[in-house]
Amino acid sequence: MLLQMMARNWWTTVLRGVCAILFGLLAWLWPGVTLSALVLVWGAYAFADGVLAFASAFSDASERPWWALVLTGLVSIGAALFAFFAPGLTAVGLLLVIAVWAMASGALAIVSAIRLRKDIEGEVWLGMAGVVSVLFGALLIARPAVGVLAVVWMIGAYAIVSGVLLIALGLEVKKIARVA
Repeated sequence: MLLQMMARNWWTTVLRGVCAILFGLLAWLWPGVTLSALVLVWGAYAFADGVLAFASAFSDASERPWWALVLTGLVSIGAALFAFFAPGLTAVGLLLVIAVWAMASGALAIVSAIRLRKDIEGEVWLGMAGVVSVLFGALLIARPAVGVLAVVWMIGAYAIVSGVLLIALGLEVKKIARVA
């Protein structure tokens, strides 16, 4: 049944792929605009989260302490305002979170590889992956502007590859529609 529905509407899958490719190309051509849009969308989400936390805090429908929800609302709305009025700093802040995560997970991978060296063969691959992760995080901290640009380009690359795959899927199910 799902296949029949997809076959009848194959063109929507192809259109999704075309839109993804266009988004990916725009991300590559105008990375600054893409990054600004992503920061603003995140800011809108944080603002909505804050408003809803306030609503929940004062609705008496929650078992959570109301003060925790009020604090959550204040933090979320504060973060949203920061994103709206300082989008560049917000983007760099997000990048620094990614950098710290990469370095911490890389360090843990190195530790795991050292601990596993007596139990498995090929632990060197885990250790090398950890080193790459630590170096990636350090590079993001050392050159945040380059890191932000790289993240936008990766999002663009993902969108393009995903779009090509969706188009291929749509054309494949179109063949099924002709047979059925």
